[in-house]
Amino acid sequence: MIDLTLAEVASATGGTLHLDGTDASPQTVVSGTVTTDSREIGHGDVFFAKRGEFDDGHRFAPSAAEQGAALLVVEHPLDLAVPQIVVADTVDALGALATEVVRRVRSHGRLKVVGVTGSNGKTTTKNLLRAILQGHGATVASRKSFNNEVGGPITALELTDDTEFLVAEMGASAVGEIARLVKMAHPDVGIVLKVGLAHAGEFGGIEQTVLAKSEMVTGLAAHEVAILNADDPRVSSMAERTAARVVWFGLGERADVRATDLVVHARGTEFTITVPDGPARTSAVARVHFGVLGEHHVMNALAATAAALELGVPLADIVDALERVTLAERWRMQLMGGRDDITIINDAYNASPDSMSAALKTLAQVRAPGTRTIAVLGEMSELGEFSGDEHDRIGLLAVRLGISQLVVVGQGARRLHITAINEGSWAGESAFVETADEAFDLVVSSVRPGDTVLVKSSNAAGLRLLGDRLGEWFA
Repeated sequence: MIDLTLAEVASATGGTLHLDGTDASPQTVVSGTVTTDSREIGHGDVFFAKRGEFDDGHRFAPSAAEQGAALLVVEHPLDLAVPQIVVADTVDALGALATEVVRRVRSHGRLKVVGVTGSNGKTTTKNLLRAILQGHGATVASRKSFNNEVGGPITALELTDDTEFLVAEMGASAVGEIARLVKMAHPDVGIVLKVGLAHAGEFGGIEQTVLAKSEMVTGLAAHEVAILNADDPRVSSMAERTAARVVWFGLGERADVRATDLVVHARGTEFTITVPDGPARTSAVARVHFGVLGEHHVMNALAATAAALELGVPLADIVDALERVTLAERWRMQLMGGRDDITIINDAYNASPDSMSAALKTLAQVRAPGTRTIAVLGEMSELGEFSGDEHDRIGLLAVRLGISQLVVVGQGARRLHITAINEGSWAGESAFVETADEAFDLVVSSVRPGDTVLVKSSNAAGLRLLGDRLGEWFA
């Protein structure tokens, strides 16, 4: 975090400073890492005692103090000899402090902010942008999937006076949450990747999802840029909701930044990228050897390219950065294994109907002639009323793609298994198990040399660790 006095932090958060029993004064400066996790606290850091659904961060404040916290932000005074700021709500205070830090860095620096949202692809696009931008200036980007009302501010609070680029992943499970993050960081460039059924159960339907995702661009001004998916009608409709200049990305002719001539293989995707070049809007073209597995990740690369171009990065530098990225993020289309030519694709960090479909299509595309494909699938969570139909659809897709073997894990995904059987009249091609351990035993006992195994589920299903286990077993 940038240098701030205790008085300035109290003012920014609307809190009351308590210094009893300490040697600090209102002018004492803090500049350490800001966190809500007491396990991450080091000397000079700032701890926000957040109340959670199952626990209360105030219980861990003594541990934070012992580990050297310079400041505790709390909702009631604690009997600890550490400077404390008492606020009404620590999450609101965290966002308020982040808003002030972004404002200060903007006011005396060259900071540009890119916001990224969408039902799928946020983390991949954010990571690609970080890889591109860090060669052109000090860059801060969300760690892991820090994209909510806590992770967003914590990311923004990593800014320093020298930061030139902030790439802020912005997620939501309800209308108004992205608007809150946009108000905090106010992007110069706002990206909307896709609107699908991810979290549709929480949003209350697809139209509410569209409304929530459009919050990325509705507040942008005419001198700012909205980067929109030309191939997704729900996203392209957002052009009518923004005053910003729109830049389109996609696979069709409408797109300003587009990909053609895609070739998908087991080590990534090759494509030709075409982008606007100069004030005359002529085109520049390059061939990209993109090492991130899955054709669907090409759209994320196009979105990142469009944003980087708007920030002044030359196309050649963008292509070079894209070609150096081989993994979007752990547990996202992560290639593992290798023994006996057995490939494990661990894509079990999260799953929606769109990402599940894309992963299955990739599995079918990368299979070598004469080899088999095995899909180990768990539940797609947070779909609400759409859950049954969408699990049916994935079961049908697996059959129609000719996946050699399905292993369906957990009661939440069982309908997928039943649908696959009904569609294909299979004799054992789809197996249902209750646990990840059973799935591991089944795969290990049935896999053959040359097989490609996909592990895919929502985070809540916990299959990412199964993917790791299989990857290590077949390493």
